[in-house]
Amino acid sequence: MSGKNELLDEVDSVLHPKKKLDLNYFLYVLLTLSFICLLLFPKIYIQQQIYFKSRDIAKLKSEYDILKEENRLISTSVEEIRYKNQILDTLF
Repeated sequence: MSGKNELLDEVDSVLHPKKKLDLNYFLYVLLTLSFICLLLFPKIYIQQQIYFKSRDIAKLKSEYDILKEENRLISTSVEEIRYKNQILDTLF
């Protein structure tokens, strides 16, 4: 019976070899992961910088639009005051 078990164990080891994780495999995986990180981290950093800059630009654009509208209102007010002064000066 033990001969049969030994023969079955050997056949099983030939058909389904057990792979051991050795140092070369670990280094290969580590090298692959580090290469992927080297490729992805600059991309992530650049995308974040673009996002923050575009957010700042949008904020400045909205402030510019507000100031432009305020300028238009103040110009209109100045024109009204100037017109009133010219009419009042001619009447008196």
